[in-house]
Amino acid sequence: MWSNTNMKAAVATLIASPVLAMNCSDYYNYALEPHGPFSGGVYNLSYMRPDPICRTFNSSIVESTLNNVSANISDPDLKRLFTNSYPSTVDTAIKWKGYAAGSDEELTFVITGDINAMWLRDSANQMQSYLPLLTADNSSNSLASLYRGVINLQARYLLLDPYCNSFQPPIESGVSPSPNPSASDDTVFPNYTNTSVFECKYELDSLAAFLEVSTNYYNATEDFTFFKKYSWVQAVETVLEVAQNMTVPTYQANGNVSVLSYSFTRLTTRSSETTENDGKGNPFNNGTGLIRSFFRPSDDSTIFQGFIPANMMFSRFLASSATIAEAIGESDLCNRMTTMASDLRTAITAHGIVETAAYGQIYAYEVDGYMGQNIMDDANIPSLLAAPFFGYLDVNDPVYQNTRKLLLSANNPYFMRGPQISAIGGAHDGPGFAWPMAAIVRILTSNDDAEITQQLQEIVSTTDGLGLIHESINTFNVSDWTRQWFSWANGLFGQMILDLDDRKPYILQQSFQGNVSVG
Repeated sequence: MWSNTNMKAAVATLIASPVLAMNCSDYYNYALEPHGPFSGGVYNLSYMRPDPICRTFNSSIVESTLNNVSANISDPDLKRLFTNSYPSTVDTAIKWKGYAAGSDEELTFVITGDINAMWLRDSANQMQSYLPLLTADNSSNSLASLYRGVINLQARYLLLDPYCNSFQPPIESGVSPSPNPSASDDTVFPNYTNTSVFECKYELDSLAAFLEVSTNYYNATEDFTFFKKYSWVQAVETVLEVAQNMTVPTYQANGNVSVLSYSFTRLTTRSSETTENDGKGNPFNNGTGLIRSFFRPSDDSTIFQGFIPANMMFSRFLASSATIAEAIGESDLCNRMTTMASDLRTAITAHGIVETAAYGQIYAYEVDGYMGQNIMDDANIPSLLAAPFFGYLDVNDPVYQNTRKLLLSANNPYFMRGPQISAIGGAHDGPGFAWPMAAIVRILTSNDDAEITQQLQEIVSTTDGLGLIHESINTFNVSDWTRQWFSWANGLFGQMILDLDDRKPYILQQSFQGNVSVG
């Protein structure tokens, strides 16, 4: 996500939402302070939900699920962390919900939490937290309505500026756009307007996120008629066009430098906030079949633009959302989506799997189609660690298991270790800061009870008493963390607890009151 310094600057510009206009506390400030009643456990975690009248969306199914699952959790601190985190998006991040002007098209503007903008990736993942609860429902106060609103608004954004990653509120909302001080000196092609776009970093996973949230809604509801009503087909056509544009190599066969459909530079002191070669990125070879990504899901620039996790995610959800195209009679579109997904999977196998002496065959994080390989992982999803979670491969896949061993070791340069928490981090917050998101993904992709228990213990014990999932934590100091209001990570934690309640309920009966012992 965004740098902590710039995030704080932009937070000061937030426009009051409708719930805040009713004298509800600003959740950014509310979440900085502990509130009773406390959990009563050794970590004595704060209660962090806003009052019901101040919640941005009230869902009876979310409330009943909270009550039912909480009853299965014995540990008071784990129970409190679940109660605070799982409803984070509906409690605090549905900034506006309504309709397109002159239409019955539902729109849902979902902020990340402490940043007053809607990321394609974050909003899709924030909705995914409630996927286990999603059923077909035409009412406007349902989770299905939230999903439809997100899909419709994402489609609008993609048709507006398909290379961009985060967007301003829709004009119908009446919510004023927020300035982004980091982007004020960006030079981006194609041009965009900051009244509709918050930031314009091209990330392949943003395109995949639209396909993901579409797939999730369709699979849960079987509501194919929704996808025929508005601009979903046009948005998918745009996604395919951008993906095809981003297969263009740096050099043509005759040596000429290709003219790319996107470029990005930023005046910054952080190399990860801009790109090489006057906005083009490092050279990307011809013939790989991979799709370029200028930026990672952390919003940091890629070193090599053959970013394997995003290619995995795009292939997986392109294939699954092709069934939607088929269901609504778009056979040509379905065939193109299926073919591209299959070709991309072949390219990932051919260029994304590399040989190592210590681990055998593994997936590289990034490649360039020459001989450049970046062997690492980052906490943000899509990651290599998360590949089974988003459904690209089976958790028992031997190449994945080899890769996992490397990623969860000191041979991953961004595996952060310390006495408080050990987990994958990334360049965004830098060395020494582990991301709980990665610990959550580790649980979601593990069948090892001891590993799961250890990760839960580390997560529960490192919230600094606030009872919320932070973006990152100093592995030696739990009071040194970033972002107290990060809805995606909180929802993911709740989603993981629901997963454990389903497949390993006995783990939720354990105590997590002991001291952390990081191995």
